[in-house]
Amino acid sequence: MKISNEFVLKNIAGNNVVVPVGKKSIDFNAIIHLNDVGSFIFKCLQENDLSKEELAKKVVDEYEVEYETALKDVTNFCNKLKENKMLIQ
Repeated sequence: MKISNEFVLKNIAGNNVVVPVGKKSIDFNAIIHLNDVGSFIFKCLQENDLSKEELAKKVVDEYEVEYETALKDVTNFCNKLKENKMLIQ
């Protein structure tokens, strides 16, 4: 999975937000706020084509969390990204 190039992560006034760019900004009329873990996952998906399991491992390496918890959170996060058509598969 990888983030579509139609979305970018920005830090605006100390807040991590995802905004649509180009033609997508016409269809997707929203800004998504992310916490630090969500921003970390989003950045990982911008840079690499990763599986949920690979993402969960990266979260475990970066944060003090059990693998099962990380995998559950990554799965939920990726499902939200898919619902909003932000992922390239």
